[in-house]
Amino acid sequence: MFNPNSLYYSDGYKIGHKAMLAPNTDYLYGTWIPRSTKYAPKGVTKIVSFGQQLTMKWLHDEFQENFFNLKREDAMKFGDDMNQYLGLDFNADHFGELHDLGYLPIKVKALPEGIETAPNVPHMTFINTKAGFAWLTLYLETVISSLAWKPTTSATLALQYRRNLVKWVMSTDPENAWLIDFLAHDFSARGLSPWDMLSSGLGHATSFRGSDTLVVIPGSRYFYGETDVAINSVNASEHSVSTTKIFTVGEEQMIADWIKIFPSGILSLVSDTFDLWKLVTEYLPSLKQQIMNRDGKIVIRPDSGDPVDIICGYNSLNDDEIPANTDINHPSYKGLVELLWDIFGGTTNKLGFKLLDEHIGAIYGDSITLERQEQIYTRLARKGFASTNIVLGVGSFTYQMNTRDTLGFAAKGAWFECEGKGYEIYKDPITDDGTKKSLKGLIKVIEIDGEYEAITQCTKIQEDSGELQVIYQDGKFKNQTTLTEVRGKISKLAEIENLNLVEI
Repeated sequence: MFNPNSLYYSDGYKIGHKAMLAPNTDYLYGTWIPRSTKYAPKGVTKIVSFGQQLTMKWLHDEFQENFFNLKREDAMKFGDDMNQYLGLDFNADHFGELHDLGYLPIKVKALPEGIETAPNVPHMTFINTKAGFAWLTLYLETVISSLAWKPTTSATLALQYRRNLVKWVMSTDPENAWLIDFLAHDFSARGLSPWDMLSSGLGHATSFRGSDTLVVIPGSRYFYGETDVAINSVNASEHSVSTTKIFTVGEEQMIADWIKIFPSGILSLVSDTFDLWKLVTEYLPSLKQQIMNRDGKIVIRPDSGDPVDIICGYNSLNDDEIPANTDINHPSYKGLVELLWDIFGGTTNKLGFKLLDEHIGAIYGDSITLERQEQIYTRLARKGFASTNIVLGVGSFTYQMNTRDTLGFAAKGAWFECEGKGYEIYKDPITDDGTKKSLKGLIKVIEIDGEYEAITQCTKIQEDSGELQVIYQDGKFKNQTTLTEVRGKISKLAEIENLNLVEI
């Protein structure tokens, strides 16, 4: 298995930085901070604090296993590679000194996970705890940056999905508000690296229980102290499975067979292998009795086309919004949810919104975005259907299309100590729009009425107070949290006091 020396998880230019520091620099203090929501989806103005504990546990384990546990001579082979990499003699003694120490001499402070902040409030700060290891703060910047941005970004986007759901569910079907935990389902795993599967999946799980990202189950236990299964899903087909049946017994018989194989519980059927509308208007009516007699719900899952149009149809649009040449007699004109209502019926709740019969449902698992989420709920409501009639599979268009710049994350030095004297440092490029201007000096974060603010140029005593709490120091973990605790905070953030926010 590929387990390189942990020192390789850095940028090449970091190698020479120890020699570039001001002479006799003993300590270096830096921040990990989201600087902007300029590139975030519309509506995202704050950033969820999440993933710091995950990041530091992974980093600790990585260095323990693949650096400190190595024999010294094996660990120092890294220096031989750097000689060839740089094409000159490289003094690797400081790496040997780190190995001899046997732990990472750094102190990491972090905000509580499950809160949200405006940009330019640091989520973590770092400082070396042993004089002479200022270079380590710089060196770890790369790997921390690579690890920490993803869970925070995904948790931030998940919270926005949850906020939208709370608004719409409480406006169209408040009696089934318990479903909110399951109405946005994580489908992103197959488009992510193993680390991103874990970190993004945990980010989604801060707001929702519905997920197909299985690694979240052991990940939540190991990194966030969960004792139970943190996520849930259902039996579901895919195209490769479906086609083996379609090409042997036919699509209608396939559904009939699976109803017998899975006589109870929720069963999700991928439904657009060939002709979604034929499946819905011909096969489902033919199988209606078997479906209605089943102890559970059959969920119809299209995966292609425009999700808004497929789910909602066109008859909720104004005449000038309907695409030219639309056939009002084609099933697509009504859309999936209304067609299912025509076949299976349902109930109307106290607010006057329709709920599909409990034996049938729908999920859409492709190209969902925050904007499309809003469009789907709006158009369904115009047709008189509650938002709880549809589950949205959130994947590639949400969790796979982000970078470190989505929330402007960066790790920057802010203070250093040289020969007993402290110096405040920062950057402020004249060619930038102000986004890259960094914070100056020692920093603390204060909370006033639920809002968080960074106080810069602090004394050491001031820096020791505030909302940033030590989570890691000299190889030891402190002030740890659980996913359950984070979920509790996130749920409160998503609450909406005014339940009449949606005008339909």
